[in-house]
Amino acid sequence: MEKYIVGLGEALWDMLPDGKKLGGAPANFAYHAGQFGLNTLAVSALGEDKLADETIEAIEKRNLKYLMPRVPYPTGTVQVILDEAGIPTYDIKENVAWDNIPFTEEIQKVAKNCCAVCFGSLAQRNVVSRSTIQQFIASTPKDCVKIFDINLRQEFYSKEVIEESFRLCNVLKINDEELVIVSRMFELKGLDQAEKCKELVAKYDLDILVLTCGTNGSYVFTPTEMSFQETPKVEVADTVGAGDSFTGSFCAAILKGINIKDAHKRAVQVSAFVCTQNGAMPTLPAELKEL
Repeated sequence: MEKYIVGLGEALWDMLPDGKKLGGAPANFAYHAGQFGLNTLAVSALGEDKLADETIEAIEKRNLKYLMPRVPYPTGTVQVILDEAGIPTYDIKENVAWDNIPFTEEIQKVAKNCCAVCFGSLAQRNVVSRSTIQQFIASTPKDCVKIFDINLRQEFYSKEVIEESFRLCNVLKINDEELVIVSRMFELKGLDQAEKCKELVAKYDLDILVLTCGTNGSYVFTPTEMSFQETPKVEVADTVGAGDSFTGSFCAAILKGINIKDAHKRAVQVSAFVCTQNGAMPTLPAELKEL
């Protein structure tokens, strides 16, 4: 049986100025990794409402496989406000379905047959989903790629959850703004971004750390090498889902045996394209899907 690449956590609708679009980092990650021909799966929870039915319809339309039990809470929504540069701010509704993902036998079975999983801090704001995420990761094989895409939103994070997630993962993805918060929180001693990233790699025994810096480029650190890529200049429609597309395409390239520098280059190209499109799940052009 082919192993799964799993996006684990929030499933929600981004309520954008031009209408609602399916979103949530885990589904975005799974969708983009899946565009490279991998066996991806979005794992979350949905409500017992009309929006849940619309979620399933939208997911199936994108040929994305999913495992999302129904729970007695509303399906998640996020009010998204875009500034003049297309940069989003979020109002994330609380006590929704993805806050209450149950750890079912079916979800545990997926975990045991998982070669990569991406999870964040947002879906751990509630103890139910936090427990499920931790149990899922504990159930994965030893060689599983465990990506913590930190994804700090509003006040929905704590030092304890972040530190536990650092210990659960072997790949960390973080942006420059999040690195500032983490540096203060953990009193990192490095004088610049690179030193702080290397400190995190060493302290938490990470295989890979990805640092994205918006228009100022991105870095990939391992214990022995560093890669830098400039951010392409493109006409931005919105940046919703761009980071998730970076993570999904980078993960796909690594799993297919591509080296760090080339995987990094592809991830940058993919995320730049996603910025030129509306919404988080555009179809990639054929040339970007070729690894």
